[in-house]
Amino acid sequence: MTKPKILAFAGSTRSDSFNKKLIKIAVDGAIDVGVEVTFIDLRDFPMPLYDGDLEQREGLPASTRKLKDLMLAHQGFLISSPEYNSSISGVLKNTIDWTSRQTEGESPLACYKGKIAGIMSASLGGFGGLRGLVTVRSILENIGVLVIPDQVAIAKAHEVFNPDGTLKNKTQEDQVKNIGASVAKLLMKLNS
Repeated sequence: MTKPKILAFAGSTRSDSFNKKLIKIAVDGAIDVGVEVTFIDLRDFPMPLYDGDLEQREGLPASTRKLKDLMLAHQGFLISSPEYNSSISGVLKNTIDWTSRQTEGESPLACYKGKIAGIMSASLGGFGGLRGLVTVRSILENIGVLVIPDQVAIAKAHEVFNPDGTLKNKTQEDQVKNIGASVAKLLMKLNS
């Protein structure tokens, strides 16, 4: 039996992103269960805005192909999504739009169908990015991803992290770790 693999990333490219800090906590929870986790930064996969004419003329950008290959090699996702204007970031939406494109020899939505995901958010606002998570869940479920019911939205993100990236509130820290652990445990059950 091979170990299930989870791909973890934040829908932000900002160097000091609260969502990058949050996703690393969830990664720890998944690793504690015994799965393999790959953390990536979307900044390392720059993509133009999705454009059907560009795709038809040139195919997928090289960075998109590289990311799709990574996604295809993983059975689950951990995604921390910032909230921009009550929705998801353009970076995350564009990433999904490009990586959901079918290429020759692939089944439709090959990167997404049948995958398991855990979602979370950290935001400066009082809702912690909760409104954006509604959109993330809707998009992922509509393209065939099973998103676990539990999610975490951390409000006032500028006040809640310790210098080492952990959360000051132990209960919140445990909730975020549990998202990672839940995805990992479900994948392990499905893989046994």
